[in-house]
Amino acid sequence: MSYGVAAALQAAVYDALRDDAALAALVNDAVFDASPAGALPGTYVTLGPELTRDRSDQTGHGALHRITVSVVTDSAGFQAAKDVAAAVSDVLVDADLALARGRLVYLNFERALARREGSGARRRIDLWFRARVQDD
Repeated sequence: MSYGVAAALQAAVYDALRDDAALAALVNDAVFDASPAGALPGTYVTLGPELTRDRSDQTGHGALHRITVSVVTDSAGFQAAKDVAAAVSDVLVDADLALARGRLVYLNFERALARREGSGARRRIDLWFRARVQDD
């Protein structure tokens, strides 16, 4: 197994989300690679936990990364969060991301969970994506 591509994958996912005009129209520049400290924007996107498994084969070292991207909003109802989640999905599904190390074989949507957070005033959608990488 190789975890060597993990940082390059995270950077590419983050950059793709930050650089997307449709997503920026919904959240401005509120895309974070870690949960923000201090005052939170009303709606934001953050990279979350990642689970990685070995997918090495005869062609070389590889891994399957299960990436979490979260959408959090204080807007009433789930519509605003779902609009942002759809934009995130549009950016990442089948994305052709250039990695600083290794290469991306595929990036697919796996599942999502929408829920109220805390006292119910905030909405959160966690989206899970599967990224298969090869460490060339």
